[in-house]
Amino acid sequence: MTIDVYYDYCLTKKGVTEHFPFDEDTLVFKVGGKMFALSSLQEWENGTPSVNLKCDPDWALELRGQYDDIQAGYHMSKVHWNTVKINGSVPDNFVKELIDHSYDLVFKSLTKKQQQEITES
Repeated sequence: MTIDVYYDYCLTKKGVTEHFPFDEDTLVFKVGGKMFALSSLQEWENGTPSVNLKCDPDWALELRGQYDDIQAGYHMSKVHWNTVKINGSVPDNFVKELIDHSYDLVFKSLTKKQQQEITES
């Protein structure tokens, strides 16, 4: 997966915005003002890309057991976030499914009003 594929895929989701709230390196994608994906641009340039994605806690543990390239979220809540190494043992299509899952978790946590505003835009 390239940075362009990752970037474009995240932006296909309804209501997604991009930000750099921490520094000039960490690209954060949000829906309804809440993060669902973040990644270091420097890591992509260095050839060691990874993405932090929100995940259901039980599934997060299961995924970490199945894939060496899925670990507890780096600098994030280890319960709710995974760090997924890109271009390793996790197929690109499955990375997209994990992005979808993260987006859906965050979207469902928004108020009904926020959800409606996003779906109607």
